[in-house]
Amino acid sequence: MHAPTPHPFTRFKNISCYTLLIGMALLLGSCEGSDAQKQVYAQDQQLDFYPAEHPYTPPATLVEAIQNPSPWVDSVFSTLTPDERIAQLIVIEAFSDKSPRYEADVMNLITRYKVGGLIFFQGGPVRQAKLTNRFQAASKVPLLISMDAETGVGMRLDSTVQYPFQMLLGAIEDNGLIYRMGAEVAEEFRRLGMHVNFAPVADINNNAANPIISYRAFGEDRLDVTAKSLAYMRGMQDNGIIAVAKHFPGHGDTDVDSHYDLPVIPHNRARLDSLELYPFRELIRHGIGGIMVAHMHMPQLDTTMNLPSTLSKPIVTNLLKKQLEFKGLVFTDAMVMKGVTKYFRPGEAEARALMAGNDVLERLNSVPKAIQAIKLAIARGELSQAEIDRRCKKMLAAKQWVGLDKYQPVELKNLAEDLNPSVADSTNHALAEAAMTLLNNHKHTLPIRRRKRQKIATLSFGAKRPTIFQREVGKYTTSTTDFVISRKADARAVKKMKKQLRGYDLVLVSLYGPGVTPSNRLGYSKEATAYVTELATSGKAVVTLFDNAYTLNDFKDIHKSRVLLVGYQPHAHAQIAAAKLLFGKIPARGKLPVTINGHYRYGDGISKDKPLLAVRP
Repeated sequence: MHAPTPHPFTRFKNISCYTLLIGMALLLGSCEGSDAQKQVYAQDQQLDFYPAEHPYTPPATLVEAIQNPSPWVDSVFSTLTPDERIAQLIVIEAFSDKSPRYEADVMNLITRYKVGGLIFFQGGPVRQAKLTNRFQAASKVPLLISMDAETGVGMRLDSTVQYPFQMLLGAIEDNGLIYRMGAEVAEEFRRLGMHVNFAPVADINNNAANPIISYRAFGEDRLDVTAKSLAYMRGMQDNGIIAVAKHFPGHGDTDVDSHYDLPVIPHNRARLDSLELYPFRELIRHGIGGIMVAHMHMPQLDTTMNLPSTLSKPIVTNLLKKQLEFKGLVFTDAMVMKGVTKYFRPGEAEARALMAGNDVLERLNSVPKAIQAIKLAIARGELSQAEIDRRCKKMLAAKQWVGLDKYQPVELKNLAEDLNPSVADSTNHALAEAAMTLLNNHKHTLPIRRRKRQKIATLSFGAKRPTIFQREVGKYTTSTTDFVISRKADARAVKKMKKQLRGYDLVLVSLYGPGVTPSNRLGYSKEATAYVTELATSGKAVVTLFDNAYTLNDFKDIHKSRVLLVGYQPHAHAQIAAAKLLFGKIPARGKLPVTINGHYRYGDGISKDKPLLAVRP
């Protein structure tokens, strides 16, 4: 097998070549990237811009690397034209499950405009790795590869590991498990040749009607959210991956999804300081590498009509960079979202984002329009070339910190196996078992014990066939009968199920939402909802919710259930853990990370070391 071919910027020929290039650059006044300088670069593609006798040791944090740029950063920067320096601040989207024509379009943006990075979305690991190698080989400067992978690469790629969403993690008291997960996510990223994860979500979700954050947040308590965000961040950054906290200044208290509209956050600075900004302030203090700015209108911070926070200098520069003293990379949220495009055209939006103080523009509508608009802003004096240059050097420093000064292609051999290690399965089990939250246990029903002549049924709402949970229950008792019923069941289907369940002493009810990820509403029919309530008040139902904890509010009298357990999502490991808990194989340790209603509040949860908590009337 041939040795991997290094990227041109990572090769080293000899010191004299290095000296020659620097000398010529000085003579030619290379600040603006002259034609003569570009010719030198073209003639010597095998130059290493960092001499071998001065090896680079990455600082502990990205912020330190940005504040102390190396000769490699300056050397690479000196080869870039003004347009290419702008392009280094652009991260474009890439999918590995699309057509060759789409891949060619991405390649064109890389080779023609010299964009700085990619953010990968849906696809497969091997396909993505192959594309990464092709794109990196074609890029003048190694690309910073990122992914929005809050739950690991399995959130975007098939055949890979997916960890739980943050609401489930919010129920866990041992933050060491979250650090462990972050470290494993970092290993996945490195194996796939990626460098930046747009996680953790540092929003404090204190609005049950929030349509976009909700189960993606650790919860409603600022201290818990901060501690868990720090654990996740450290797990990734201790292992060489840049963590990006989002969505600054805080997207937790809104009922509008910024993908589709511009949310308005009315809170004043005092409220923001006491709640929303707290996790970001602490993450900055502990060395977070990146922060993503959300598309939200915050009139108490910037009175400009319909101006998203991403385009606001008072928010990005004055608040984040100056007052909170953030020195890392500031990323915009996706520039294709309606929260920004509703009032600002492509190109204009990107120019305004840089004028506001953002360092990196993510997921654009049009790269050429953006570059043209940014150049026009420079010509008008709204932006300076010096500001662009400083941000370009920050981007290059980030590339060196993640190892792109020594870039090597992704090794395809054993890739699938490496991305599915046994340790990930163990971590997923540990996370799920620590999160299971027991809210009711009337008459000491749990643990369920085998009794003579006791008839037990399992009933899964929202399933088409017996579920993992039902299969696992079968391991602990041989006397169960499994039933399933649609979320959209009509009166006839409900009547039939009632007839089938007559004569059973205990019914293990499991509630599922519309998909494999948690939801904001379960979408049950009126008849199905009423039937869940009837079972809950029957005195013989053991109810487990495998979805967003807020969806308990879909059922008026769910608090009357004999047993009520929250599993947070239909993750396989959560279903396995729930069955173990019901039969006494593991203790209940989880605590609600959010307040559901007057019956169940933040912090509620019965543990093995505490008596049953009284259910509020």
